[in-house]
Amino acid sequence: MKILYAIQGTGNGHVSRAREIVPLLQQYGDVDLLISGTQADVKLTQEIKHQLHGFSFIFGKKGGVNHYETWKTMDLPRFVKDTRNLPLEDYNLILNDFEPVTAWACRTRGIESVALSHQASFQSAKVPKPRSIDWAQLVLKYYAPATHYVGFHFDRYDDFIHTPVIRAEIRNMQVSNLGHYSVYLPAIDDRYLVPILKQIPNVPWEIFSKHCKTSYVDGNVLVRPVNNEQFNISLASCEGLFTGGGFEGPAEALFLGKKLLVAPMKFQYEQQCNAFALKQFGIPVVWGSNLNWLPVIRNWVNSPQEHQFYFPDETATVIEKVVKQFAR
Repeated sequence: MKILYAIQGTGNGHVSRAREIVPLLQQYGDVDLLISGTQADVKLTQEIKHQLHGFSFIFGKKGGVNHYETWKTMDLPRFVKDTRNLPLEDYNLILNDFEPVTAWACRTRGIESVALSHQASFQSAKVPKPRSIDWAQLVLKYYAPATHYVGFHFDRYDDFIHTPVIRAEIRNMQVSNLGHYSVYLPAIDDRYLVPILKQIPNVPWEIFSKHCKTSYVDGNVLVRPVNNEQFNISLASCEGLFTGGGFEGPAEALFLGKKLLVAPMKFQYEQQCNAFALKQFGIPVVWGSNLNWLPVIRNWVNSPQEHQFYFPDETATVIEKVVKQFAR
């Protein structure tokens, strides 16, 4: 059997999930990997068959997407050319983790594909969503369309939705609490965060920033460039994680039993939905409309987290079901 697994390269969550799923897929046949996008700090260990430009969302430094830089990276002629040139007809199964080139290549040629992603869960009306007419709702619907959907979310909101894929390296971690708080907010400059966090002086903070090249210490705040191994160590031994409104990062923190505070990116509908869902479980949220973060952060530090999450290891079962149900 020949399998194509197409992966979105914007953000770390898609690639992190792929690192867990690829070895499982390889049990069923030859797997070719395709990745598009340029914003991931986590890398795949397996060979990539197709590396494409795709459509990437470029993180800003003020809590949102940098729309100008994102627009500058758009190359529609290249996108169309890539959709036409992809050799899809020989694959028995095409899986897509929110990757647009493969998705549209399949759609324009009438080839079946399976969306295997967190974004696939938003096909269900049962998934919590804030009331919004945000244009980004259309992005979730049309960015990477598929003929079949298998989703992941914080809860089993529908019969095709499963709990998060937690990487083996996270499941097997030795968990401790050294009292510090880990911070990963890729769309916010560390120079904005440090003055805020220094106002909670009795708490050690460890920021992992996409916007610094060398580590430095300012008072009770340690700032480091993003490094997957160092971040995992910090996460496993922290009191809590302050992060964006993505999916995999919050899910891993909750799996490890860590306190969680999320600040969803502005004008990013998926992250707004994730934060809205977490809010229903009692997880605190710093919304973009909140101009004073300090009281929310201080209250989070001083309060226990009541809700406990259970994310069983069911990834192998999900992949087996997908292969048996959708392979041609």
